[in-house]
Amino acid sequence: MHPISSRRRFLGLALGAAALATGCAAVGSGKPSLSQRPPVVFVHGNGDTAALWQTTAWRFESEGWPADRLHAIDLPYPLSRDVDAVAQPGRTSAAEHMAYLKAEVERVLAATGASQVVLIGNSRGGNAIRNYIQNGGGADKVSHAILGGTPNHGVWAVAGVREGNEFSGTGPFLTALNAPKNAAGDEVTGPVRWMTIRSDNNDKYAVPEGRWIGMPGQPTGVTAAGPELKGATNVVIPRIDHRETSYSRPAFEAMWRFLTGEAPRQHGIVVQARPVLQGKVTGLGVNPLDPKTGNFSSNLPLPGARVEVFAVNPETGRRQGAAVHQKTVGSDGLWGPFTAEAGQPYEFVISAPGYATTHIYRSAFARGSDWVHLRAERLTPTDSTAGSVLVYTRPRGYFDPSRDSLSLDGSSTLPGVPATGTAGFSSSRLVLAPAPLRSVKAEFNGEVLVGLNWPANEQHLVVLELTY
Repeated sequence: MHPISSRRRFLGLALGAAALATGCAAVGSGKPSLSQRPPVVFVHGNGDTAALWQTTAWRFESEGWPADRLHAIDLPYPLSRDVDAVAQPGRTSAAEHMAYLKAEVERVLAATGASQVVLIGNSRGGNAIRNYIQNGGGADKVSHAILGGTPNHGVWAVAGVREGNEFSGTGPFLTALNAPKNAAGDEVTGPVRWMTIRSDNNDKYAVPEGRWIGMPGQPTGVTAAGPELKGATNVVIPRIDHRETSYSRPAFEAMWRFLTGEAPRQHGIVVQARPVLQGKVTGLGVNPLDPKTGNFSSNLPLPGARVEVFAVNPETGRRQGAAVHQKTVGSDGLWGPFTAEAGQPYEFVISAPGYATTHIYRSAFARGSDWVHLRAERLTPTDSTAGSVLVYTRPRGYFDPSRDSLSLDGSSTLPGVPATGTAGFSSSRLVLAPAPLRSVKAEFNGEVLVGLNWPANEQHLVVLELTY
């Protein structure tokens, strides 16, 4: 992947009607109509949300896969336990993760009348998929399983090192999943068709040295080939990072070829004139052992949060009039629906007790989505002396200065992001001195975000959130 300066080329937006590929090869056998395509269930990674699948779903829809057959789980407590067999506040075990996925598959099958689903998972999501198929009765309910960046042989595989953890390659969980299934030594469970997608050398959780897991200078026992599985179709895409193994355009193209036997027909995402947006407002989980910390990820709704949406000038980030949508969310956390305008960037403002007023700037939405999730944020104690605090984030991938064309507030150096080495940071935190309200611009391979430096000493926090 090389830096691309053209915004249209990077975003991959196809203007015009989708070419509905009724002649595509079937998933499975035969050539069903589009309405007969099996439902897809997406499974996000450790600490993540269903929202990360937004652009992947857009790509499937643009190729003609019915939107009502694209589903994603949103695990309430998305982080794994430190020791899988030991209960931990705000964390889920491998068994709990699998049970949540199993319930969603049963719900989708009942709702659609389909006999099987396609499962697509990123990172830890692949663990749940493998566990469900091998141990949860999913072998006859899944036609295809696609695992992007899943550490199938561990994030580390060193005997005696944290072997109770779900990500230990020598621990009981992965050892059982990887046990040979036949005389050929296959590690995958049939008759499901399996594919893995990995990076050649840029996945932070598939490297031989332990800097990313708190073991600097020590061997991990795994290599870039760790996500591969014997018996699966194993795809290697040069230089993609851990999240891009699932959420990037190259990863989607590999998925589409695997499922249909053909290349995608669209060159990008087909734009909708008036995309309808919906999603959930969430906050940070509260640790019952230390309620003041709020120090773990949660996908639980944040009832009572107030959401306002403003159309903003793409050049300055300033609001173009009054709020175009506003709502105080209920127990379900849903802040929409909201009908957006094609080509229009927006500012989402979240106000909730115990949180900073969070200003989230997003570029224009190509299509509608039910997974436009918004997270209220907190300032740190030291932030109160700052002029403003801006978080520049790329949820569907990492920043890689050696590969990407990027900048924040005029600088190509992002705070906290190393200029070289394996890509491993998806966000950068910029602290600015007090100043009058002004525009702050961020760029990433042609995608441009512009927000304002709202004052931290008045309990405001700014998020510049990339879509691609």
